[in-house]
Amino acid sequence: MANGDVDNVSHDLISLLSSEERDYLVRKNGDQVKISNLIGKTVGLFFSGSWCGPCCHFTPNLVEVYEELLPKGDFEVVFISSDRNDESFNGHLAKMPWLAIPFSDSETRKRLKELFKVRGIPNLIFLDANGKVMTNQGVRIIGEYGVDGYPFTTERINVLKEEEENAKKNQSLSTILVHGSRSHLVSNDGNEVPIPELEGKTVGLYFSIKRLCLDFTPKLVEVYKKLKERGESFEIVLISLDDEENDFKEGFNTMPWLAVPFKDKCCGKLARYFDLESLPTIVVIGPDGKTLNPNVAELIEEHGVEAYPFTPEKLAELAEIEKARLEAQTLETILVSEESDFVIDKSGSKVLVSELVGKNILLYFSAHWCPPCRAFLPKLVKAYNEIKEKDNAFEIIFISSDRDQSSFDEFFAGMPWLALPFGDKRKSFLARKFKIQGIPAAVAIDPNGRTVTKEARQLIAAHGADAYPFTEDHLKRLVEKAEEVAKEDEKKSKEGSACDGGHCRKA
Repeated sequence: MANGDVDNVSHDLISLLSSEERDYLVRKNGDQVKISNLIGKTVGLFFSGSWCGPCCHFTPNLVEVYEELLPKGDFEVVFISSDRNDESFNGHLAKMPWLAIPFSDSETRKRLKELFKVRGIPNLIFLDANGKVMTNQGVRIIGEYGVDGYPFTTERINVLKEEEENAKKNQSLSTILVHGSRSHLVSNDGNEVPIPELEGKTVGLYFSIKRLCLDFTPKLVEVYKKLKERGESFEIVLISLDDEENDFKEGFNTMPWLAVPFKDKCCGKLARYFDLESLPTIVVIGPDGKTLNPNVAELIEEHGVEAYPFTPEKLAELAEIEKARLEAQTLETILVSEESDFVIDKSGSKVLVSELVGKNILLYFSAHWCPPCRAFLPKLVKAYNEIKEKDNAFEIIFISSDRDQSSFDEFFAGMPWLALPFGDKRKSFLARKFKIQGIPAAVAIDPNGRTVTKEARQLIAAHGADAYPFTEDHLKRLVEKAEEVAKEDEKKSKEGSACDGGHCRKA
C-alpha cells in the first residue's frame, strides 16, 4: 500500500513499551514519564542512532514537526536507540525533545526492532490512538510533507497527493513559490521582492547545494549577466538545499539573482514536486507559469547563453548544431584548447596532440583515491600492452581527478601511457562533453577523431584486449564468436558422454 506494509494488530502501548521492571520512559533531563500518559495519542516510534549519518540529518526535521504538533497534546515520539554505549545514547537524546526507551533496557529495544522488522535506520513507525500501525514510512512522509502530513494516515497522504496533482494542473509561478504567509523572495543584500513581480517572465529555479555546484554556479552567473545585458525577460530563483546557513550565505553572495529564504519549507516540497534527481538542476518556468523544461543545467554547460530561451524549438536547433559538431569532431577539437595543444609522457615531456592524429585513442578518466580505479588499472595496463603489440597506432591518455600533484604523480607512475597535466582545464571540458558521471571511465576515439564508444572501460573489463578497436561491428563479431565457441563446447560435451539407465559414463 502507499504508506508501506502495515499490520492490523492494535498494540497495547503499556505492554509494548514497558518491561517487568519499568513502566516509564525517560526524557533527556532524566525525568521519567509514565507510559500510560501516551494512551489515546498518535505515537511515533523513532529507531535511530548517533553513529548514523542519515539519522543525524533527519532528526532536526522530526524535531521541527514535533514542536509544531506538541501544542495539540495528542502526539508523542519515542526514541528507540541503536547506539552502542550510554554516552552516545545520551548525546543523541540530548538533541531530541521527546521520550525514549532507557538505554539500559536493551531487551525491550531489541524486541521492538524485531517486532516491527526494522532492517535499517532511521525508521519511523506511526501508531494511531488505538495502537494500530498506520505506516512504517514515517521518515519518507516527514521528509516529503513535514507537519502537513499529520495525522499521517493513508487518507491524509492521499489528500496531499491529490492536492499536488491539482496544483500541477493549475500551476503558476505563485502556486510554485508562495508558501503559507510568505509571498516574497529575498536578494543577497537582504531585500524582499514580491513574487508577483516575476509573473510573465521566464524563470529558472536553480536547485543547488553549494559544495556540489561550485563549478557550475560561475558558468550560470555568466549566462545570467549576458541575458540581462541583452534585455531578456529572464530571472533565476535559488532553491537552496544546503543544511548549513553559512553554506547558503556564502553561495548566495556570489549570485546576482533572488532566492527562496534559507530552510523555507517550500524548498523540500519543490524538490519533490519537480522529481529532483540530480544537482545542479535548473527547472525553467515559462511566462505562462507552466514548466517549460525540467532541467537545462546540461544545456547551459554545453551551449551557454545560446541555449536561451530553452523552448522545444531552441532545443531542436541545438540538437542540429550538436549533430554537426559531432560530425566535424577531430582529436584536435577535443584536446586542443587556447592554452594547451599537448599532453605529457612519463618524463613530463610534452607530446603534441597533432602527433596523435590518426591513432585510436582511449581517454581514461580515473583517480588514485578511487578504489575501483586502482582495481581496474592492472587489467587496463595488460590490455594496453597486448593491443600495442598488435597495433602501435593506439594510445591512452590519462585524465586525472586526483586532488593533488603528488597523488597524480604516484598514480601516473604505474601507467605506461600519456596524460593531461595535473589540474589541466581541459579535464572539466572533456568530462562535460562525454557526460562522465563516475570513474573509472574510458572513451574510445577512432583515427578520424570520432567517438566510437563511451563504454570502453566496461568492454575492456569484459573482454580485455579482444575488445579493441571497440567498434560496433567488431563487438558484434566478438559476441558471435563467443556464441559459436559456447555451442561447440556444448556439442563436444554431449558427444563426450553417454547415458545408460539414468547414469552417465564416458563414451
